[in-house]
Amino acid sequence: MTSSTDSSTDSATQPTGQTLESMRSMAAGTLLERMHIELTEVSPERLVATMPVAGNTQPYGLLHGGASVVLAETLGSIGAQLHAGVGRVAVGLDINATHHRAARTGTVTGTATLLSAGRTLVSYDVVITDADGRRICTSRITCLLRDAAPGA
Repeated sequence: MTSSTDSSTDSATQPTGQTLESMRSMAAGTLLERMHIELTEVSPERLVATMPVAGNTQPYGLLHGGASVVLAETLGSIGAQLHAGVGRVAVGLDINATHHRAARTGTVTGTATLLSAGRTLVSYDVVITDADGRRICTSRITCLLRDAAPGA
């Protein structure tokens, strides 16, 4: 687990106001809070978060594939927004996921790694693993970067 004092979460490497702690506080009342997604490392190049399997399962007791996609989209979208910077917004353009194995208990960890970042597009590779390091899901997310609407 990464603490907020690591260089990857140091405010010097983030746009103003985008420390790990400030990002965690933005989760209140969102899907991240509902699914108990906890950000542990945040930078434009790499993001890590954990999510419990319990409460995020389908009726057969397995981690819901959609929950894995929510975790992947959360990480990619946050990373894209960090890359976009002040006065710009990131919006999801494409996401795909391949589910490799089931998870029934414990916590899964998503790690997003920057694949490509330009002025208008950002893509991340997201690998979700179980507590034993086995790959549960591989996802790729691409976000479009735009100027924020006036007054937004």
